[in-house]
Amino acid sequence: MSDSLTISTPDGAFHAYVARPAITPAPVVIVIQEIFGLTEGIRSIADGWAREGYLAVAPDLFWRFKPGILLSEHSEEDWKQALDYYLRLDLDKAADDIEATIDAVRNLPGAGERVGVTGYCLGGLLTFITAARGKVDAAAEYYGSRTDEFVDRAKDSKTPLLIHLAGEDKFMDKAAIARIVDGLDTNPHVEIHVYEGRDHAFARPNGAHFHADDAARANARTRAFFREKLRG
Repeated sequence: MSDSLTISTPDGAFHAYVARPAITPAPVVIVIQEIFGLTEGIRSIADGWAREGYLAVAPDLFWRFKPGILLSEHSEEDWKQALDYYLRLDLDKAADDIEATIDAVRNLPGAGERVGVTGYCLGGLLTFITAARGKVDAAAEYYGSRTDEFVDRAKDSKTPLLIHLAGEDKFMDKAAIARIVDGLDTNPHVEIHVYEGRDHAFARPNGAHFHADDAARANARTRAFFREKLRG
């Protein structure tokens, strides 16, 4: 079952997609969008977490540009527009919106005490930034471009953090991957997996670089991670 949630901030209000599990109370998983907005693919990922027994919530983080933006990765014009939004997005404001979502969800009927966050691409970067702030119980990032620029924020973070990186990511070169792996090597709360030979978006169904086997491996790791950190 799905519905929507309105979240208020000092700057205005925005909406989030909510997918509810069959049994509550349930731990919460916040699903963070890619650069294309709150697409059918992101909503389907939230639905999947609901089927796994989590209360899943996907906020519209482009609302400051325009509410309800939906773009296609298969359109060149949409790609240009998506990249424009990405480059103009205030990442810390977006992280504020994620925290506002977390605060709102904690008060929803059926929400358990623990909250995790996960995201892909832009959502992966915002997952990392949110984890570093320390207000979630667990975080699972998928190939967040520019994560290497923010590594220092998480060096001493106590938030359990699982990171999936693509070894041949066209948006993250080998040096950037090394900065992430080496920069977080001494943090015992961080677990990193690099999927050699994979390109950006290898774990998203219907993506141009989707790889079924490694997507399954990454997703199995994320499910086990959230079971331990959010249900354990």
